[in-house]
Amino acid sequence: MTYSPKPPKPPLFSVRNLRLSFPDHAHKPLFGAAPRIEVLKGLDLDIPEGRITGIVGESGSGKSTFGRVLVRLLEPDAGEVLFDGQDISTMDENALRPLRRNLQMIFQDPMSSLNPRHKVWRIIAQPMKRYKCGGTRKDAENALEKVGLPADFADRYPHELSGGQRQRVGIARAIALQPRFILADEIVSGLDVSSQAQVLSLLQNLAREMGLTIAFISHDLSVIRHLCDEVIVLNHGEIVDCGPVEEVFSNPQSDITKSLLSAIPRPEIDESWFD
Repeated sequence: MTYSPKPPKPPLFSVRNLRLSFPDHAHKPLFGAAPRIEVLKGLDLDIPEGRITGIVGESGSGKSTFGRVLVRLLEPDAGEVLFDGQDISTMDENALRPLRRNLQMIFQDPMSSLNPRHKVWRIIAQPMKRYKCGGTRKDAENALEKVGLPADFADRYPHELSGGQRQRVGIARAIALQPRFILADEIVSGLDVSSQAQVLSLLQNLAREMGLTIAFISHDLSVIRHLCDEVIVLNHGEIVDCGPVEEVFSNPQSDITKSLLSAIPRPEIDESWFD
C-alpha cells in the first residue's frame, strides 16, 4: 500500500494587497480634506488554520490596525481579506453578522471591555444568547471552568477580580461562542510575570483542545517564541519577515527583525511558570 500524506489545510485567512489609510487631521488644510497616512501598505500573507500566529513590530508598525481589519472592526481601503475563502473586506454589517461569532477578540484592557454593571455570568452569557448558542447561567459557569475559574465567580462583578482573573473572563467570553478565530491584542502586557505565564499557558491549551486559530499581537519576543507557531514582523505597515517562529528567530532576513531581537530583553522562561 502506498502512503499518501494528507494535503495541508487551506489557510483560514488569505490576505492580498491589503491597504488602509487614516486622515491626518494634524495637517488638514483650512479648506479641503485632510491628507491621508497609509498605515497598511499592500500586505500579502496567509494565516494557517489551527495555528497560533504572532504579529510583532515596533509601536506604529500597524500590527493592531492589521488585527482589527482581520476581525472587520476596520474596513480596508483596498485589497482582499479572505476568511475561509470568503472575501469579508467590503462586507456590510448585515452580511458580516452571521460571521461575527467566528471572529472573536480578546482585548488588552479587560476592565474597559467588561461591563462593570453586570455580573460575570451575564457578561459571558449575553453574546451566547445573541448568537443563539446557549446563554444560560450554567453555560457561563462551564466557560469559566474551561479558563480555570470556579463557578462561584459567576456572581462577581469585574471590579472584584484581579487583572489576571478579568483576562480569563475575557477569554471565557470569547471561547464560549466556539469561534474559529480569536484575535488576542497585547492581552498579557498589563499583568505580572506569573499571571502572564498562566494566561499564556491557558491560551495555548485552549487552542490545542478546541482547534482554534489565534493571531497573537505582542511586543514581547520571548512570549512570541514560547507561544506561537508562526510569526509576522511588521514595520511601517509592511511585512519584513514571516514564517515559522524558530526559522525567523534563528535566521532573520531583515535588519528590523535583527534589531527587535537584539534590543528587546528576552528573559529565559521558567517552564514551571506554566504548570
